Amino acid sequence: MDMKSLYLLVPMAPLVGAIIAGLFCRIIPRWVAHTATIAGVAIAFITSIVIFKDVMAGNTFNGAVYQWLTSGDYKFEVGFLIDSLTVTMMLVVTSVSLMVHIYTIGYMQEDPGYNRFFSYISLFTFSMLMLVMSNNFMQLFFGWEAVGLVSYLLIGFWYTRPTAIFANMKAFLVNRVGDFGFILGIGLVLAHFGSLDYATVFQKAPEFANVTINIWGSSEWSLMTVTCILLFIGAMGKSAQVPLHVWLPDSMEGPTPISALIHAATMVTAGIFMVARMSPLFELSTTALSFVIVIGSITALFMGFLGIIQNDIKRVVAYSTLSQLGYMTVALGASAYSVAIFHLMTHAFFKALLFLGAGSVIIGMHHDQDIRNMGGLRKYMPITWITSLIGSLALIGTPLFAGFYSKDSIIEAVKFSNIPGSGFAYFAVMAGVFVTAFYSFRMYFLVFHGEERFGKAHDDHGHAAHDAAAHTKSAHDDHAGHGDHDGDHDDEEVSHDHHHGLAPGQKPHESPWVVTLPLVLLAIPSVIIGFIGVGPLVFGDYFKMTIPGTNGIPVIFIDNAAHPAMAEFATHFHGAAAMAMHAFSTAPFWLALSGVALSWFFYMKRPDIPAAIKARFEWLYTVLDNKYYFDKFNEAFFAGGARMLGKGLWKGGDVAVIDGTINGSARLVGWVASAVRCFQTGHIYSYAFTMIIGLVVLMTLWVVRA
Repeated sequence: MDMKSLYLLVPMAPLVGAIIAGLFCRIIPRWVAHTATIAGVAIAFITSIVIFKDVMAGNTFNGAVYQWLTSGDYKFEVGFLIDSLTVTMMLVVTSVSLMVHIYTIGYMQEDPGYNRFFSYISLFTFSMLMLVMSNNFMQLFFGWEAVGLVSYLLIGFWYTRPTAIFANMKAFLVNRVGDFGFILGIGLVLAHFGSLDYATVFQKAPEFANVTINIWGSSEWSLMTVTCILLFIGAMGKSAQVPLHVWLPDSMEGPTPISALIHAATMVTAGIFMVARMSPLFELSTTALSFVIVIGSITALFMGFLGIIQNDIKRVVAYSTLSQLGYMTVALGASAYSVAIFHLMTHAFFKALLFLGAGSVIIGMHHDQDIRNMGGLRKYMPITWITSLIGSLALIGTPLFAGFYSKDSIIEAVKFSNIPGSGFAYFAVMAGVFVTAFYSFRMYFLVFHGEERFGKAHDDHGHAAHDAAAHTKSAHDDHAGHGDHDGDHDDEEVSHDHHHGLAPGQKPHESPWVVTLPLVLLAIPSVIIGFIGVGPLVFGDYFKMTIPGTNGIPVIFIDNAAHPAMAEFATHFHGAAAMAMHAFSTAPFWLALSGVALSWFFYMKRPDIPAAIKARFEWLYTVLDNKYYFDKFNEAFFAGGARMLGKGLWKGGDVAVIDGTINGSARLVGWVASAVRCFQTGHIYSYAFTMIIGLVVLMTLWVVRA
């Protein structure tokens, strides 16, 4: 089999599995569905390893495999670009997807939509692979929209629940806002470059560095700046950057396996990958990079604050994802594209681990997700405990763990950056280190340590809650016992009924091996992948190979005289081991340690202190609890504005114009017709009389005029 056939096999294998599980979901047994889809993703993973080795040997590829249509001088093709960036994404997507597929066997075993779920996640894998393997904007947009569509199906998987339908519609609409900017950016590329092929566009890009366009009025705008910002608006939607981030926390309505798949390695990282792939364009616009770094730093810091007050175990991890996506975006804005992709890779493993660990806890707690009802799970769920601890240590950037190398590299790159806004970004990512450590270990301590709080409702600090609504309000649907039924749990709104949560006297239990095996397999790269990868990926030649057909354009820009952050950072790097040893004397390490220590003191020793802080700063808690009022603003301004516009068009257009003016003229015509109808009697003598009267009138007019 030649390499071109292997390239095609990678996305096609999951697609075949999705077709088998989807089209025949009502007639095939469960084992056929999960075997077909897991085999498809496993084939894609193994093939990706083979392709990776081939690329490392210096064999890259850039070419079309199918011509979709031709319009005038433009060709729209399906094609693959296989280089070091592509194979990195292929390995991350297929490996994490494989773990999620295996995990799903245990997690969704009681769900009636078992086969349908496997079909969706396999189709999602196909869509993401088509996105990352594309060599042109048309195929990129196809994969972009396909992952959006399948995420809509997955978030609303339990479609009988109003909260799930609201969440998937919200995700779909918010992503359409970002995609509108994205397709405008692609349109500008096609209009000015005359091609959608990456290689052609990248080669022509320097010619357009100083070209301006007129958008409105007499002002001139840089073509590269406008194009890059529009493309990045698409990334803001997919990668959940402020203010297009509001869909991601609500997407926790979907089953936990897709939380890991969407929010760890695939959909939310599509925007990060896209900007890195477009580095030859972004490097030509410092303004666009400044926009990127500011948006990323706001997301990294302010979304982290929201994680502090969450009580739903999955929502804590979701806000952590938002914050880490902000870190990746900051790296992109600092022109440290290789560092952003490195953090994307390490984050994929430890964040998938944390999400799947949270799912394992939910299984052990019989679908109760409120961390205030947990505590002491360490002795009941030892594998889940140790793997979750590894994931948390990687997340906060503990030296030698995967997250440390990528997160500290981002901080260092921002420190050396000369992009406008890098000063604020450096403050944001440094403060974010403390915040991340605090909320991560708040969750860890409340779940795995301290007193056992099973079967009781508790407040934010481990105290028994007296709000009766907390015991009666259910955020779940009729599928009791099927999947995790992750509701929108705001503060006390978590179900504690007998269908969800442990019964009195019941104890948690460790999850089955199909759940714990993926946890162990994900924990391994969460520890070692950073140490192995930091040298070659960030400072080595891994991303310096050239894109085929571009006459020397690198896969990712690393050294650029105009943006020297990475070149400056490289002078301070002396190996992975030395970087870890040096970390113990740096501010990020002590900030992370302080965050862990403070969370331990607050939630293990003195839970009365956070309760007092909450009471003292009730206004701040209210702001955080309302998520900075983004949702309320959207509902009032955009949704309310749309309703107001519709009402105005109804009253002004339908009632006043159509029913009034237009129908008024219709009434006039009707009145004239009713008068004329009097002369239509059907009698010959009446018509003769009318003709004589008409003739007299005409003769009179003729005589008068003569």
